[in-house]
Amino acid sequence: MQAVADRKSTMPVLQNVLFAVDGPQAVRLAATDMYLGLIGKVSAEVKKGGTVAIPAKDLFERVKMMPEGPISITTQDNAQTVLKASGSARRYTLRGVPGEEFPPIPQPQDGAVKYAVGVDVLQELIAKTYFSISSDETRAHLNSALFEWDGEIVRMVTTDGHRLSKMEVRVPGRQASTSMLIPLKALLELKKLCDEVMSEPRDKDEVPEVAIVESGPSAFFLVGGMTFSVKLVEAKFPPYSQVIPQGSDKVVRAPRAAFADALRAVSLASSERTGGVKLSLSKGTMRITSESPESGDGFDEIPVDYSGANMSIGFNAKYFLDVLGALSDEDVSLGLSGELDPAVLRSTSDPKTNRDFLAVVMPMRI
Repeated sequence: MQAVADRKSTMPVLQNVLFAVDGPQAVRLAATDMYLGLIGKVSAEVKKGGTVAIPAKDLFERVKMMPEGPISITTQDNAQTVLKASGSARRYTLRGVPGEEFPPIPQPQDGAVKYAVGVDVLQELIAKTYFSISSDETRAHLNSALFEWDGEIVRMVTTDGHRLSKMEVRVPGRQASTSMLIPLKALLELKKLCDEVMSEPRDKDEVPEVAIVESGPSAFFLVGGMTFSVKLVEAKFPPYSQVIPQGSDKVVRAPRAAFADALRAVSLASSERTGGVKLSLSKGTMRITSESPESGDGFDEIPVDYSGANMSIGFNAKYFLDVLGALSDEDVSLGLSGELDPAVLRSTSDPKTNRDFLAVVMPMRI
């Protein structure tokens, strides 16, 4: 909750997490920044009902410092709240806000369109694309991820104008049709929720699901007992299919781990401003070089599967490293055409896995 609560808001109440008694054995928690909302429940032994909003960051830090075991939460009429550890003298007093002052969090309308997909699928879509979202919040169409469900294909596409990532997963037997733009902050919180659910112990054959509900200007993700609401971005995503080269004159198959290691090493000596490295290809070999007026030169080479003409092309090393770090394949395929044409990095995993990944990286002059 404390990651969703807005610490910079001009509305102080948004810095709080709402506690509301939800029956004799549960407390409902909620947080919002007016764009994202998160609602969840924890089991509790309720002595008296009511609501109170407590500063989220302060509460989080104090609960972390409590010894193991139950915590009692007592709030007064003036919203002053006392946290006390059972069996210990440790306690904190927090100045809260009456729960009635907390803004309502959107809820899906009755009859809203609903889809369901495995949490592992959504987790993979995000993990393999989030790094190429622009951090520039003034460019809403690039500061978000395009989520599409087209027949049996679930897809996520991101771009910052210099690179693009696209991940597709086929989900046999599940048909849907939707398209939405999810802002970066929401995507990172959704990634955390998916990672947490997938890390919990469960039966080997059990695959947790996330329900996705579209309602008005928002989307709702029901995952791991939490309801996460997102105000979707109203912007036009770039026509990504036009950016992806239809074919490549030269194709290199390179060992992923060795490629990443060499890039990381050589980029140490690249210009701090550009992070540029040069890839030079000849039969069976890829040479990676960097030059910096401040820190000198870097050089390495790796064996690759390549039999085309000699060529050299420059790239930002970080863009390649982000992609190579997101993949787990032993080898990757690198498609190239000319020195000024974008490169296409592809996964070499078996098509029978129902997964297809590609990344497009624009070249740079070095």
